[in-house]
Amino acid sequence: MHYTTVRAKGHRDNTGVVTEIPVILTDSGPLQPLLEFLLNMAHVRSFSWMQKMTQAVGLLLDYMAANRECFDDPKSLFQSFVQRLYTGTIGEDGLDPSGLFWIPKSSAIVRQLTNQLSGFCDWMAERYGTAQLNPLREATRYEEMLNWAAYHQKHGRSLLAHTWDRARASETAKSAKNTLLKRNQKIDHDGVKFFPENRIWDLLFRGFIVPGRQKSRRLAERLNLRDILITMLMHFAGTRVSEPFHLYVHDILPDPLYPDRAFVRIYHPSEGLAPADWRDATGKAVRCNREAYLRGKYGMRPRQEYFSTDQLHAGWKGNLLDSKAHFMHIHWFPTWSGELFLSLWNAYLIQRALGDCDHPFAFVTRDGKPYSPDSFAQAHAAAIKRIGLTPAKMLGTSTHGHRHAYGQRMTNAGIDPLLRKKALHHRSLESQLVYTEPQTDKVTQMLDSATKALNEGRSLPPPDFLKYGFQDVDPMGLLSGPNPGFGRR
Repeated sequence: MHYTTVRAKGHRDNTGVVTEIPVILTDSGPLQPLLEFLLNMAHVRSFSWMQKMTQAVGLLLDYMAANRECFDDPKSLFQSFVQRLYTGTIGEDGLDPSGLFWIPKSSAIVRQLTNQLSGFCDWMAERYGTAQLNPLREATRYEEMLNWAAYHQKHGRSLLAHTWDRARASETAKSAKNTLLKRNQKIDHDGVKFFPENRIWDLLFRGFIVPGRQKSRRLAERLNLRDILITMLMHFAGTRVSEPFHLYVHDILPDPLYPDRAFVRIYHPSEGLAPADWRDATGKAVRCNREAYLRGKYGMRPRQEYFSTDQLHAGWKGNLLDSKAHFMHIHWFPTWSGELFLSLWNAYLIQRALGDCDHPFAFVTRDGKPYSPDSFAQAHAAAIKRIGLTPAKMLGTSTHGHRHAYGQRMTNAGIDPLLRKKALHHRSLESQLVYTEPQTDKVTQMLDSATKALNEGRSLPPPDFLKYGFQDVDPMGLLSGPNPGFGRR
């Protein structure tokens, strides 16, 4: 089957609302079931989720076209399809008669693709009465135990666990999908890679310079204040790289309690409470959320709703919010960084006021358009190179390295994990445990020191069980007695 994926705008009724979705366009027109499914899901799923769904369906179409005569029933087809996602389609001789030439995918990717396709196929079976590709079957005893283990793990972490229906969970645990998937590998967290603290001032005031204006006496001419401010939000307030691009000019004010410090709130792009500067026909302020505000006053959409390739797109991960007004309050650490931010912000506002900004977003291009995360990432990489560093995630010099530096700084300062969770706006305490894990190079240094101590004849401190005996760890006494060891018979 020949097909292509296009972006489409759909009208579902006589209103002026347009829904943008990815569409698989075949020789016979749009793939109608997928089109209907995505239109139904558009209000609850992100565009990136819909893109992944389209990708999964496209892979299945490719596999079906290349192997249409090999299977008699849908279940066998789907099982083989999933196996080829794991193994790839290229033989040991380097040949692939199917012409797909897939390389093996990771277990996590296969699980994601399979789950998405299963959901779509279940919907098709209910909507059109088609055969299910991955139906439920009776779980084996082992699968039922795993299902119960997963249930108890989620139950123990949920604040609303008392509302869960145990009888329904019991029935669910007895079922499993027909196609078996590999279990994801358990991965111990390596210490996060964070931006080196001793280079942050070089980055801010030597990296983000305006080419050709380095010798200007005016700070606003010499430095790229916009990119400095975004970097400070990540490094000293722990925001993700996409979050500053949802800020309005209204969201940054002097702190009521500390007037020299910036008071910053990042609102949810669509659900957040809108500013009170939109008036109706009677002159009364319209109180609404930000989606209504953007559509009604500026003819725009929240930035996370645009296509990922659009200049206006900015992602939103869904952090823990601080209020029913749907915002995250920014916490400066160290706190004096909020004072520096406010002074630079005031200088930047003068620059922004000179542009033609027909929108509320804080950070803009030279011609007044909303600034994009991709453009900032390029500017950040150039600034990193300008101070002699290499931009790379594994070196901590990517944009996300600043959020890691913020979390690591709080950990080093001994700040309580609950406060770290609050400052980082994590949903779970476990999310910020990555900042307490020792880095690989630190573990290596510790082992090098221990090896040096042994070579110099210094003994390492004994483990506790040598002091208190082996009763707890060796109930059979194999390691006790005059000649302990594994060689006893």
